[in-house]
Amino acid sequence: MTYTKSMSDISHILNHLGEEREKYFGSVSPPIFQSSNFCFGTVAEMRDALKNEDSVPFYTRGVNPTVSILREKVAALESAEDALIFGSGSAAMAAGVMSSVKGGEHVICVKKPYSWTYKLLNKMLINYGVESTMVDGTDIENFRTAIKPNTKLIILESPNSVTFEMQDIRSVAALAKQHNITTLIDNSYSTPIFQRPIEMGIDMTVHSASKYFGGHSDIVAGVLTGSKKKIAEIFQDEFMTLGGIISPNDAWLMLLGLRTLKIRVERTNATAAKVVEFMENHPKVNKVFFPFSKSNPQYELAKSQMSGTGGMFSAQLKAKDIASVEAFCNSLKRFLLACSWGGHESLIFPTCTLYDSQNYGTTELPWNHIRFYVGLEEPEEIIEDLRQALEKI
Repeated sequence: MTYTKSMSDISHILNHLGEEREKYFGSVSPPIFQSSNFCFGTVAEMRDALKNEDSVPFYTRGVNPTVSILREKVAALESAEDALIFGSGSAAMAAGVMSSVKGGEHVICVKKPYSWTYKLLNKMLINYGVESTMVDGTDIENFRTAIKPNTKLIILESPNSVTFEMQDIRSVAALAKQHNITTLIDNSYSTPIFQRPIEMGIDMTVHSASKYFGGHSDIVAGVLTGSKKKIAEIFQDEFMTLGGIISPNDAWLMLLGLRTLKIRVERTNATAAKVVEFMENHPKVNKVFFPFSKSNPQYELAKSQMSGTGGMFSAQLKAKDIASVEAFCNSLKRFLLACSWGGHESLIFPTCTLYDSQNYGTTELPWNHIRFYVGLEEPEEIIEDLRQALEKI
C-alpha cells in the first residue's frame, strides 16, 4: 500500500502500522522473535512456506516477524510499496546498486557521496566491469551529458552529509525515466519526515538507519525501499545471497526509535536553525554550510523539495592552523567527538581527524571544516558552549 502523508498518517505509521497486537497476547510493544528457525506441522506446510520465503517466516536470514513489522513501517514512511532492512546503510546501498547494474554497464553518481558508496563504485564494482562517472549534481545538465547508451543507474545523495549539496530530485527523476534509467537516492539526511523522493519520481531510497531511524546511537542498520517487484528481486538475490541482515533485537530497537522519529527530527531542526544563525554571525566562523541558510545558493531548491533539515550542518573556522581547530574541538563541553549522527546527543566530526588517517587517506575538505550535529539539548546550552569554545581560537 502506498501512503500520502498527513500528520495522522505519520502518527499511525509510527505507532500502529503492522502491529497485529491481537496475535501477540495484546502486547503494546512488538515482541522480539529471537529465533533463527521456524518450524512447521507437516511437510506440506514447510513446502508452502519455502515457496513463499520472501513473505513467510522460514529462516531469519529471510523473513523474521519483528523485522517484518519494521519493513512495513519504513516502506509506508517513504511512500514505497516495500522495504528491506539491512545490517548497515552501506549494505543497503550495495544491494540497491548491485541489483541495478552488471558488468559492461554504467553508473552515474553525484560527487562527494558517502565514502563507502564511493568505494563501492570506484574500488569494488570497477573490478567487475561496472563503469562509474561522478558528476556535480547541482546542475541537471551534468547528468544529461554523462548519460551513455549503457547507463543503467543514477545515484543521488540529496543533501550530502558533509557540505550539503543538493540535486533537483524531480528533474533528475524525469530525465532518468526518459532514458529508462533506474534512480536511487540516499535520503538519510532528510528522512521521509522532511523529504519524500519516491513521491518525486525516484525508484529506490536508501537510509543509514543507524542515524535518525534508530535515534539513540545504539544500532547499526540500513533501509532500502522501492517497488514490490524491485524489492522482491533484491530479496531473492543480493539480500539472501550476501546475508547482510539486521538482528531481531536491533529491529526491535529501531521500532522503538521510530516512535519518536517525528518529534526528534522536528526538535533538532528547530534547534539547528538557531545554532546556525549564531554561527553565521560569529566573527571566528568563516563559512556555514546548511541547506536552509539564506546564503546557500541552493536555498530555493531546498525549500521546494524539503520541509526541514534535521540537526546537521558544517562550518569552516577562521583558524590559523590545525592546532587551533583542535583547541576549539577539545574545549567543547556539550558536544561529543564522534562519527555518525542522528541520535539524542550533539556531536562534532572535525575534518582534521582524517589527516594522516590510514583508513580514509586524503580528503579534499580543508582542515578547518567541522561537521556539527545538534541533538536534543537546549539550544541556549549549545550556543553558549560554542561561544566559549570559539574564544579558544
